[in-house]
Amino acid sequence: MDLGNILAAVGVLAVVIFVHELGHFLLAKWCDVEVLCFSMGFGPTVYSKTVGETEYRLAAIPLGGYVRMAGQDDDEIGETVAHDPSRGFTAKTIGQRAAIIAAGPAFNLIFAVVVFTFVAYLYGVTLPSNRPIVGGILPDTPAEAAGLAVGDKFVELDGVTVDDWNHLQALVVGSSGEALNFTVENLAGERREIALTPAVAPVMDEFGEVTEHSYQIGIARILEQHPVGLFDSFGAGFSYTGYYSAMIFRTLGRLVQGRLEFRDLGGPILIAQVASEKAERGMEPLLRFLALISINLGIINVLPIPVLDGGHLVFLGFEGLRGKPLSLRMREMALQAGMMVIGALMIFVVFNDLFRIYAG
Repeated sequence: MDLGNILAAVGVLAVVIFVHELGHFLLAKWCDVEVLCFSMGFGPTVYSKTVGETEYRLAAIPLGGYVRMAGQDDDEIGETVAHDPSRGFTAKTIGQRAAIIAAGPAFNLIFAVVVFTFVAYLYGVTLPSNRPIVGGILPDTPAEAAGLAVGDKFVELDGVTVDDWNHLQALVVGSSGEALNFTVENLAGERREIALTPAVAPVMDEFGEVTEHSYQIGIARILEQHPVGLFDSFGAGFSYTGYYSAMIFRTLGRLVQGRLEFRDLGGPILIAQVASEKAERGMEPLLRFLALISINLGIINVLPIPVLDGGHLVFLGFEGLRGKPLSLRMREMALQAGMMVIGALMIFVVFNDLFRIYAG
């Protein structure tokens, strides 16, 4: 991993954290809350500059950030008092405070839409082709044994034209395991006869879980890039963001159900590794990864865990139901428990990352 890739990895984390904290900051300003500090990172201050009432700070540990507002009497950083009591955070309505808290995750999702839109407009959208062309070959499958190659096109089966990928799939699934005599054409336009005997194999979903078994030959579709206009790019931006958001929620649900292994979780080291790999492949993969990490940060932060934004929203929910805030002692205890959970999770995912590196 060279210096450029390390900077790309740090940049991915810095950008999504900045976007998240910017959401809190802008909504706080819009609600006329006195913002004392906008910090990128934790720990010792590397650089700071005060503009107006706000100190803008760059700290040594680039694994997070925070916006400190006056009047946050349950802020784990310490109690602060607004110069004008009406501009304190707790002086605002529940709706305003909820908007300020929710703005961080919301900005992460909006940012993902913007990035995906930008990528779609510049590079187009990637879609699986319906052409009956081999895009990949799985190991230890009939396709590999028969000598199929990426780019081979299925032309005929016993003299009957293979119309498209769906037709090819129907022929294979309906073969009942009997040998199929295909005519295939390679990239040079040369045709040859090839015999394939489909075998029963598991069909897996996006999470690697087996959903059914069917006859297969072990090939994958090719992916094609399609240019789109500005309007369709916006649609792609929302579509990608919605799809990956749903995937993350489904992943969390399956983790809770025990259908996925916690050892598959990754932390900052894995993010750095993947960001480095994406950077080596070009700007498009890196931007897509940036949007995906932004979605992850936004969704993780709405989980109802004290310390996270979702936990603070839960506090506000109780305040709305009771007509008054939870006691400071109760909030402090909840925040301490939340910090322990987040700290343990961070240690766990870093251990996972190190284990992956050690295990190769």
